[in-house]
Amino acid sequence: MKNLQYSHLVTFWKKLTSGSTSRQIFGAAITVGLGTALVKIAAMAKELLVAWRFGTQDELDAFYIALAIPSFVINVTTGAFNSAFIPTYIQVLHKQGVKASQELFSSATRCNIGLLVIAGVFVVITAPVYLQLIASGLSSQKLSLTFNLLLVIAPFILLSGISAIWGAVFNAREHFALFALVPVVTPLITIAFLLRLKSWGIFAFASALLCGALVEIVILGVGLYKQGISLYPKWYGFDSNLRQASNQYAPMIAGSLMTCSAGIVDQVMAAMLSPGSVAALNYGNRLIISPISLMSLALGTAVIPYFSKMVASGDWKGVSHTLKHYLLIIFLITVPLAAIMFIYAQPIIELFFQRGSFTSEDTVLVAQIQSFYALQIPFYIGCILLLKLISSMQQNQILMWVSGFGLVVNILGNYLFIQWLGIKGIALSTSCVYLFSFLYLLVAVNKQLKKYRKMQNKCN
Repeated sequence: MKNLQYSHLVTFWKKLTSGSTSRQIFGAAITVGLGTALVKIAAMAKELLVAWRFGTQDELDAFYIALAIPSFVINVTTGAFNSAFIPTYIQVLHKQGVKASQELFSSATRCNIGLLVIAGVFVVITAPVYLQLIASGLSSQKLSLTFNLLLVIAPFILLSGISAIWGAVFNAREHFALFALVPVVTPLITIAFLLRLKSWGIFAFASALLCGALVEIVILGVGLYKQGISLYPKWYGFDSNLRQASNQYAPMIAGSLMTCSAGIVDQVMAAMLSPGSVAALNYGNRLIISPISLMSLALGTAVIPYFSKMVASGDWKGVSHTLKHYLLIIFLITVPLAAIMFIYAQPIIELFFQRGSFTSEDTVLVAQIQSFYALQIPFYIGCILLLKLISSMQQNQILMWVSGFGLVVNILGNYLFIQWLGIKGIALSTSCVYLFSFLYLLVAVNKQLKKYRKMQNKCN
């Protein structure tokens, strides 16, 4: 009886997620979303433990500042790589076959590993200079702790970068489940380290990042090997396929550089305020990041292979229909969510964080920060959908422009709103940036789609 019910359930799921492109995207998004939800549950448990152990103490400030530049490098390089690589990889796989796609993967991986190694070494060597700038408000003791934490965290750049590269191949081949589930490893290891290695203090947190990333790489590597994909990054030369990916990589790097700079700007300006401001800012965004990253990862991961296929076949009507359909769904889901996170910020923060070293005074400040961060949710998710379409169309220069304008809006917004609201102004500025970026990208995408449809009509 149970086997029969299971069979009916599987049949129903296959019917629901097959056929139209929208259904296929829905199925992929649900798969990634469920996996990511499990990861977020583990991550939330980790955050509760971190709040209990450290509150908004100076050592947590030091950790987040030490992590800021490595995270920046990872987001810039791997985000740009995936957006440039996946559409080209899918095109090569479907038009030239498995052998050509393997060669592209190997050569591109070798290039990106080299870039990550150089970036990691540069981050460590230049640390004494930039830490003085981004952490100018810290005491000498706290600055020394920040540098020591950075030395521990630096290898995370390479490990996380390799994990993202290998995950891109899973997504490009529409094998979403494993890559969605693998990130659960790091928060679980972090929980174990924080509970078992209490004498290590904040260094247990930093060490757990490295251990988690290493285990994730092993799992992904085994998965790729079982699919017959060689992991050795052999060099096949700078051929036309690699050149095509590289041509998209340059504007993506420039765009990601400016986009990710906004986070660094926020950390720097928060560090100039009262002690604990950096930690409070991170806590205020923590419960906003969870639903945002869940939805954006699920949707973004699922949609780019299908957008890439429609673009490759010139199905611009299908692209427009899919874009409108999912933008409507995004706003129907995220506007009520944003309202809840805004209105009930204080009881939510009390429930999740107020215990141990996290005091009631911390709750009031962090809740106010969360309220302003919540305003970004619909526009952030909308931006993700638009950016994935732009990457599929290989028009990544658009990202470069919106990122540049967004960085200017962020700096000006931070300066103005801090005068008015203090640390809370940084959260409000971030939401304004995503509103601006969404409107800019929406106009740019519609112009590009009209251009392609006109060209197609002329050819017909």
